[in-house]
Amino acid sequence: MALWGGRFSQGADSRFKQFNDSLRFDYRLAEQDIQGSMAWAKALVKVGVLTEGEQAQLQQAMEVLLASVQQDPQQILNSDAEDIHSWVESQLIDAVGALGKKLHTGRSRNDQVATDLKLWCKAQGELLLGSITALQQGLVASARANQAAVLPGYTHLQRAQPVTYAHWALAYVEMLERDHSRLQDALKRLDTSPLGCGALAGTAYAIDREALALDMGFAGATRNSLDSVSDRDHVVELMHVASLSMTHLSRFAEDLIFYNTGEAGFVELSDAVTSGSSLMPQKKNPDALELIRGKTGRVVGAQMGMLMSLKALPLAYNKDMQEDKEGLFDALDTWHDCLDMAALVLIDLKVNGERTMAAAQGGYANATELADYLVAKGIPFREAHHIVGETVVYAIQVKKPLEELSLPEFQRFSPVVGEDVYPNLELEATLAKRVAKGGVAREQIESALTAAEAWLSKRAG
Repeated sequence: MALWGGRFSQGADSRFKQFNDSLRFDYRLAEQDIQGSMAWAKALVKVGVLTEGEQAQLQQAMEVLLASVQQDPQQILNSDAEDIHSWVESQLIDAVGALGKKLHTGRSRNDQVATDLKLWCKAQGELLLGSITALQQGLVASARANQAAVLPGYTHLQRAQPVTYAHWALAYVEMLERDHSRLQDALKRLDTSPLGCGALAGTAYAIDREALALDMGFAGATRNSLDSVSDRDHVVELMHVASLSMTHLSRFAEDLIFYNTGEAGFVELSDAVTSGSSLMPQKKNPDALELIRGKTGRVVGAQMGMLMSLKALPLAYNKDMQEDKEGLFDALDTWHDCLDMAALVLIDLKVNGERTMAAAQGGYANATELADYLVAKGIPFREAHHIVGETVVYAIQVKKPLEELSLPEFQRFSPVVGEDVYPNLELEATLAKRVAKGGVAREQIESALTAAEAWLSKRAG
């Protein structure tokens, strides 16, 4: 039976019912709907709507229903109920009879769904925080295992300066740390309960909404009933955090796709996260990484869709808001799957240290060191920059790396160059000079790795 049928003299068209009903996706809120209903029943005792005996009877029935849902959530989809709220209420009426009809006193589906969704977001957010941390731990472990590997750093996809594999991995640890922080902030802002706000103007019963909020695990109650039932900022925020984090994962995927090419050969992906070609038997395709990259657009698209659904909506609740769930569920599910897949990619990733070293030594990546050497000899940097540019042009013409040029060849461009130039052009010397915090000096990498291992271990408990 519909929750709103008394006003109508005829039933809804079956096509409208199919278009209007949301049970096919909001069934995922079953546990949260039962949780909120348990708390609401207790609140109704305090205002005299339910007796303690009635509340106990409802509590027992809801605990049985919750256990059943947890065991088999798909059972809900066998119902023709309009939404998850209708389904839960009908199940309670079946279990306790007319008493089940008293539970909705003073409550609207508007504050009910807003509460359910926030409870779901809180639970999902905690899972996502754990997955972010797990991927960071995977990156740190991979960095530690391949700490000696040197590879070229790129700008404009041109070899720029040598870095280490560990430094590359730690860059993504930093990105993910910002994602973790943003998610925590979003979860703090959504940690208020709308329950007790009714349809839009508040409930007619003197409910202690602060106590009700705490009973459900919220930090407190919302302050304005009109805003509470129409607020979907938390949905947009979570989608934004997901979109930005997916952008980071996409960059991670793109780096490894490139590093895994035959042209680069820096890494080899595990058979567990790659697939073959139906035609070309030699192929080993980085499908896991390509799917992470591809699914990023899906998550960003969900955020844009939600913003457009909210744009120009008048206060308070409008049926447009039913569009909040499918996009949110899909975006957070996709983000969660991609975080876990990225961690899986790292488990058996092999770094080809010889190839990365050879690439780091090529491309005149030590040109900046030559410029710094000239500056130390008293030449202004802009002039040194020009001298090195000319030297590199010559080195390319004679097909030699800078460190193999003879002293007379160097002195063609600057007479201040002496034998002491050669130690400065060695790859390890190039790394060793980057001793400022955040640089690629070996001691800086070790310090960063040790610190990351410590705070990630503390966070993971």
